[in-house]
Amino acid sequence: MQVKPIEQRDADYLMDDAHVTIRGLSKKFGDVVIYDNFDFDIPRNKITTVFGPNGCGKSTIINMIADLMPRDAGEILINGKPVRETRIGYVFQNYREALFPWLRAIDNIRYPLQFLNLSKAEQKQRVDKLVEYFGVKIDLNRYPYQMSGGQQQLVSIMRSLVVEPEVLFLDEPFSALDYEMTLMMRDQLQKVFMETKTTMVLVSHDLEEAIYLADWVLLLSRHPAQVADFVNFDLPRPRHADSVIDPHFVEVKASCLETFQREVRKG
Repeated sequence: MQVKPIEQRDADYLMDDAHVTIRGLSKKFGDVVIYDNFDFDIPRNKITTVFGPNGCGKSTIINMIADLMPRDAGEILINGKPVRETRIGYVFQNYREALFPWLRAIDNIRYPLQFLNLSKAEQKQRVDKLVEYFGVKIDLNRYPYQMSGGQQQLVSIMRSLVVEPEVLFLDEPFSALDYEMTLMMRDQLQKVFMETKTTMVLVSHDLEEAIYLADWVLLLSRHPAQVADFVNFDLPRPRHADSVIDPHFVEVKASCLETFQREVRKG
């Protein structure tokens, strides 16, 4: 496969109708340069997954977009506005630290609504709608420490969605779950996306998961991170277990794996 130089490819990843625009992004940790004048556009109403070598800056980039981490330079806009003027959701990898242990699960889900101009009735309607939508069978009057890891992460995802976010960020949201719960949560996330078409940006350390969930896979190089490739995966949704043996999936996975291995060898 012929690979274009990164500087030639950069223009391929800038679009007219981007939901998130990143220009001139720079970030260092001590003497280590993670991003240096990085430009990229995240497409609207798509799931973009982020994959790359360890330490390349996968979580760092979504933390900077979500304004959870300061950047050294550059501009990040969501729908042409700073993130503080938009409504976002964020699902953390460590669900145990993300939930408030002193609040019941139902109150954790409801918590962000206190910052919106909604009546008590409207808040209840939002929460009830989510509970029905997810088909929640667990007792939401329990506290997080009384719930399994998968149940806690479900609560965390519901809390991020109750504000009806413009963009939803997910940082390796299933990495601490067992395989059965991971499969269930992937299906739930697909269901949400198909219903709402919310723009999502998901970091994954699992290439198969990154492709399975994605409309676009952003493959990052080693730091300072550049776009190693931006791969479209347009297999129809909903995707199922047999999607991973579909010829298109196999082809895309092989291409992404080749790119990933090339970047790993550079280290």
